[in-house]
Amino acid sequence: MLSLLALVIPLLMGVVSLVVPWRRWIGWGSALSSAGVLGIGIALCITTSSHGPVSALHGTLHADALSSFMVVVIGTVSLLATLQTPRVMSQEIAEGTTIPRHASYYVVLMQVFITCMLTAVLAANLGVLWVAVEATTIATTFLVSHNRTKKAIEASWKYVILCSVGIALAFLGTVLVYFAALHSGVDTPGAVSLNWTSLMAIAPHLNHGVMRLAITLLVLGYGTKVGLAPTHSWLADAHSQAPAPVSALMSGVLLTVAFYALLRFKAIADAALGPAFPRTLFIVVGLLSLLVAAVLLIAQRDYKRMLAYSSVEHMGLLALGAAAGSSLAIAAVLLHMLGHGLTKSTLFISSGEIAHAEGTTEIAKVKGLLARRPVVGGIFGCGLLALLGFPPFSLFVSEFTMARAEVNVGLWWVVAISLVCLSVIFVSMTNHARHLLLGGDSSVAVPLSARSVVVPLVTALVVCAFIGVSAWPLLSLLHAAAHVVAP
Repeated sequence: MLSLLALVIPLLMGVVSLVVPWRRWIGWGSALSSAGVLGIGIALCITTSSHGPVSALHGTLHADALSSFMVVVIGTVSLLATLQTPRVMSQEIAEGTTIPRHASYYVVLMQVFITCMLTAVLAANLGVLWVAVEATTIATTFLVSHNRTKKAIEASWKYVILCSVGIALAFLGTVLVYFAALHSGVDTPGAVSLNWTSLMAIAPHLNHGVMRLAITLLVLGYGTKVGLAPTHSWLADAHSQAPAPVSALMSGVLLTVAFYALLRFKAIADAALGPAFPRTLFIVVGLLSLLVAAVLLIAQRDYKRMLAYSSVEHMGLLALGAAAGSSLAIAAVLLHMLGHGLTKSTLFISSGEIAHAEGTTEIAKVKGLLARRPVVGGIFGCGLLALLGFPPFSLFVSEFTMARAEVNVGLWWVVAISLVCLSVIFVSMTNHARHLLLGGDSSVAVPLSARSVVVPLVTALVVCAFIGVSAWPLLSLLHAAAHVVAP
């Protein structure tokens, strides 16, 4: 029942927001809803670690160690994002950029968005997973255009068109997997379905030619939603135009939910084809993503777009970690998902504060944040350090462990190419950070950042650092989750 409760809580909050006119307490209610999801995720992790997978709704929902971990990631990032709802919506209403009715719709869409992501990771059926991921596109399209500016509407159209094409390719891939299951020759009752456990059981009997085409379409399709090159171009526009909390949710957790789908399908493809073909696909899109991010970050002029292209980089790293395929590599991939969610949500929320205070997102027009706005500038600077993989933050540990796992399976040349791209990215982002953070007139008085912004973001960075120093609270869960999709 825990998995069902995880869906009911945000859904009920969405209904309340739809029925009741906007009040500030509705924003706090959405944050409380996300806290409840996080609590349920932790409870699910404990339950699945102790007693194995649990099901609900006659097997429609299925929570194992991997999906339980993803519920924790969704709950964590959504809590950080929804904690900003009361302040952001009240601020927009006071400034006249939105009206109470649209503020209510914003909360409704956020709760629908969170519910869809939770459905995706808790679905036992891979067809339901596809439907849930497609539903996130519908919800987030309206969230991206929340500000109703020309650029925001253009970004939302680009987002919905490209992601719909991608999700159509994922649909074709899912249909081909089912086709392969129908013609597997397995006569066991109930064996032929899109249920994850059933497909894993008959995977060695699936037709190789059909599965090669299926996994290719799935990598391209779900890869569009992940933000992997070459179908990444929607990402920078959508993230730069969406409200900061929405960007935090999209970059911090939506991308990794789509990557979760790829991990599920890769496990089936590995069992059907062996690891060589899926590994090649993931290496190609992973290295291409790193190369694209490195090139685009060199001359980037907008700090929100800079953070978006950094997501392309980190999704490329996840793809390379998944390509290695060992339990060590997958455990590092999952740790990277959590660390990236904490870090990127912190950066996008703080970038929203900077954009509101400075009136621009252009790097050239913002400088000396550490001197003029030491609190938000310090949070942004520490977030960039974490994003670039500095110790003690967990991204350093996860990146190092993924590289180690790749070398262990003979992919040393992939690590070498990755290091070259990461070096270019490091130099580019530190140069942009130097302009944003250093210099300026420290005598200029600025208002202090609100506690509702500072406390959650500082807490997120502290948690990210703690996980990097001592990952023991997560070790058993990470390894249990990794073994779900890796030998």
